[in-house]
Amino acid sequence: MASIRTAGDFDRSYEQDQRIIRKPLHLIMTVVAIIFVYLMPRIFENSAPTLNQFAYTIIALQGLNILTGYAGQISLGQAAFMLVGGYSSALLSTHWGMPIWITVPLSALTTGTIGLIFGLPSLRVKGFYLAMATLAAQFIIPWITRNVWSDYLGGTSGAIQVPAAHVFGINISEPRDYFIFSFTFVILSTILTNNISRTKLGRAFVSVRDNDLAAELLGVNPFSYKLRAFFIAAALAGVAGALKAHFERGIGTEFGYSLNVSIIFLGMLVIGGMGTRLGPFFGAITIILLEDVAIAFGEYLAVLFPSQSAQLLTSFRPIFFGLVLMIFLIFEPRGLAHRWNLIKASWRLRPFAR
Repeated sequence: MASIRTAGDFDRSYEQDQRIIRKPLHLIMTVVAIIFVYLMPRIFENSAPTLNQFAYTIIALQGLNILTGYAGQISLGQAAFMLVGGYSSALLSTHWGMPIWITVPLSALTTGTIGLIFGLPSLRVKGFYLAMATLAAQFIIPWITRNVWSDYLGGTSGAIQVPAAHVFGINISEPRDYFIFSFTFVILSTILTNNISRTKLGRAFVSVRDNDLAAELLGVNPFSYKLRAFFIAAALAGVAGALKAHFERGIGTEFGYSLNVSIIFLGMLVIGGMGTRLGPFFGAITIILLEDVAIAFGEYLAVLFPSQSAQLLTSFRPIFFGLVLMIFLIFEPRGLAHRWNLIKASWRLRPFAR
């Protein structure tokens, strides 16, 4: 349904068939939308922290979408890879004096290499067993930050301060200025992941996901492509972790890199639409906004029931997330991206019935 076009809209060459932005009007709308998003922190006051959270969360989900949505490899360690990226960027900035526009790509390479190591079990195991193997990263990496190289990684607290971000001598530590930098990386990661899904690499990922034995018989090396998927997912997580560390001016195991965060990332991907281009966007924005609603509603209930205020403030948010995830799994298992495609197809077919 999503591929339905209006009458007379057909392709005359392979280049036209490969286009994502098909018409001049679409290009104009895209440019206007990007400019509007860049200006949002200045138009809407106090929105910059939430917008920055959107940015690095979307990048982390795009990496997880490549690994889980396209390659079919379940991972429970995406938050731990973000931790590696955050520490890498923080140490390069603190001890080597590198600017953030250099530390972020280097953090991606470092984290991608670590992801390759934890992707090695994918040669022998898959499914639930692979999830348990990637879960090891979620325990090993925080343990290393607490117990190894304590002078650099913070020791038992596992936390260090991150210097203010500068780009070409310009201080971008303010949230609304920092969003320009973080949203630029969202655009770059979106271009990267969209092109991956349209190339031989993306088609190999899908073949491994659907049937790795059949893919191997067709000449696809499953182990090689699984490792590539782990590298890309970890590298994007490293970018997200570096952006988060510089935005929060700190990095540590208690800064939101726990197993719960990795599980929430998977939930975001399910709600947004696993294996789709828009899934990371829909999932991140929906869950972050719903979490804000859950926090506000929990505070409201705490006022109504003072005797249970502590439990409501701490427990309502995970309960709310679990309830939303369960509802989506029952009524919209293919995610919001699938529903959006149906809406677009219905609009193109108007006024005729579906």
